[in-house]
Amino acid sequence: MALAYDPLFITSDKSPIDVPSPPPPSMTLTQDELKRIAAYKAVDFVQSNMVLGLGTGSTAKHAVDRIGELLRQGKLENIVGIPTSKKTQEQALSLNIPLSDLDAHPVIDLSIDGADEVDPCLNLVKGRGGSLLREKMIEGASKKFVVIVDESKMVKHIGGSKMALPVETVPFCWKFTAERLRRVMEGYGCEAKLRLGEKGKAFVTDNGNYIVDMYLEKDMGDLNAVSDEILRLPGVVEHGMFLDMASTVIIAGELGVKIKNKHSSY
Repeated sequence: MALAYDPLFITSDKSPIDVPSPPPPSMTLTQDELKRIAAYKAVDFVQSNMVLGLGTGSTAKHAVDRIGELLRQGKLENIVGIPTSKKTQEQALSLNIPLSDLDAHPVIDLSIDGADEVDPCLNLVKGRGGSLLREKMIEGASKKFVVIVDESKMVKHIGGSKMALPVETVPFCWKFTAERLRRVMEGYGCEAKLRLGEKGKAFVTDNGNYIVDMYLEKDMGDLNAVSDEILRLPGVVEHGMFLDMASTVIIAGELGVKIKNKHSSY
C-alpha cells in the first residue's frame, strides 16, 4: 500500500501551535503502516554526504529501505552507512548502500532506529531484537539520534509495557549473572529469564553473548542509579536502557505524526 504524506498530518513541539490533524481516515492503518510513516518522516533528516547509523528492527527496516530508494533515484549521494547488526548489514548491502564502521567513522552525523518503549523524558528501552550493544555504541557516537515508533510504544515509565528490559551478558555462568540481576532489581518486582532462540537454545547476539530479559512490575524511579547498579555487575556487557540519548522521537498514530524533541513532554 502506497502511503501519501500530507504536511497537515504532522505536529511538532517546536511549533507555537500544533497543526490540527485531519479527521481519522476511513480505513484504519496497520501497525506496520504506522511504522513506515514514521520511518519515512525520519529519513527527511538525511542529507547527502552524511555518515548514518542504520538501525535494526521492523521499524528501522523501513528507514533503510527508504534510504536505499533515494540513493537509487539520485536524490541522495555520498552516504556511508554504519549498520547496528548483521541483519541490517545484509539489508543495506542488498540495497547498495555503502557501509563502513566506527573505527573508520568514530563520529556519526545521524542515526535512525526504532525503540521498544519511550517514556515522557525520551528515555528508551531497546534490544528486544537482540542488537542493543551495537545499537548503543553507534547511536551513542551520533550527533543526532532520531527514534521512530508507533504510538503503542509510548509508556508512562520505563518498563511500563510489562515487556522485557534486555540485558546482554557473557555466556559464562549466565545463571549466576541472572540471579545477581534479579537481586539488584528485586525491589521492582523483577523476573529474570534467559532469552531463547531456535530449538529452545539460548539466543546468541551478534557479539556471541546471551540476553537475560528482565520483566518489571514497578517504576524503577532513578534510571541512572539503576543503570549504574546493573553495569557494575561482573558478567553484564550492556543493558537496553538508552538514557538521554534520543534527540528526536517521531511517533506515528492514526490521527497523525507527532515529533518530540529532547527535553519536551507529551
